[in-house]
Amino acid sequence: MSIPPDEPLEDFDDADDAAADGTRLDIIAAPEDEGLRLDRMLVRHLPDMSRTRLQALLADGRLTRDGRPVTGGATRVTAGARFALTLPPPEPAEPVPQPIPLAIVYEDDDLIVVDKPAGMVVHPAPGNPDGTLVNALLYHCGDSLSGIGGVRRPGIVHRLDKETSGLLVVAKNDRAHRALAEQFADHGRTGPLERLYVAFAWGVPEQPRGTVEAPLARHPVSRERIAVRPSGRFAITHWERTAIYVDAEGRPVASRIECQLETGRTHQIRVHLGHIGHPLLGDALYGQGFRTKAARLTAPARTALESLSGQALHAARLGFAHPTSGEVMRFESSLRPDLARLEAALADAG
Repeated sequence: MSIPPDEPLEDFDDADDAAADGTRLDIIAAPEDEGLRLDRMLVRHLPDMSRTRLQALLADGRLTRDGRPVTGGATRVTAGARFALTLPPPEPAEPVPQPIPLAIVYEDDDLIVVDKPAGMVVHPAPGNPDGTLVNALLYHCGDSLSGIGGVRRPGIVHRLDKETSGLLVVAKNDRAHRALAEQFADHGRTGPLERLYVAFAWGVPEQPRGTVEAPLARHPVSRERIAVRPSGRFAITHWERTAIYVDAEGRPVASRIECQLETGRTHQIRVHLGHIGHPLLGDALYGQGFRTKAARLTAPARTALESLSGQALHAARLGFAHPTSGEVMRFESSLRPDLARLEAALADAG
């Protein structure tokens, strides 16, 4: 049985084609390629590879012409031009168990709830082949993880960004996976699913609470970013301002915001808060334009911000119905140490 259509992993990733074998491919532009975009020409010559995969290889500098990297997919091709595409070596087909410590909050025969640290990737992906939560779970659980998520995502029902810490539930069998996936696909609209995140954001929203309803999709240029786009997927974040912090001169500079998700898109809170003008502290991807605001913080708050491991976002509460008993289970996680230090330093300024 497949995961419901509104699948909770919701990561926008395109599946890579099985064409990467670690070899070099030589390509000569044919007469009919004259004037084509480079990425379209490559698709014609390498039909077993997706355009998305080829664009990623271009961005990595793996295509050369006369020994020089060619990274622009929109470049127009001249007939007879010679290119060389060096493919990366193949990744292991399946993740391997690794003895990585886990902060286990709850575990039974059906599921395991873990408190993921900032800096840990949930499942293997390009650039993160191991050292992930899945590798740790395979070592801890052995063969008991659900297979519905596939060989690279066994048991994974939902995800957290690499630098986001907090609570995450993993299914240990297919029946539990199906039941949990249905709850996450429903996003708590008709059931007990609850996901509450604590965020520390730049600036102070004028209203004490609100809702961001803005569709999300991959950024048209920067693949690692998500953006608000009319053609994107439906996304809703409910937020509430729970604290206001001031700078060294007593002026409002940052806020503590609690967010509840009605959908579960990649980078949803980070993009939605940035969309309303309040990106997360420590978010190098979406908060670059706010770095100068750090100069306004008190010295202890600046120090705490500089030592922050990633964006200031923590999955603090997780609730769901147990897949077997139906009992409503709720778990809470305290702020990770660096976030707790940041909160304390920000509060002391007032």
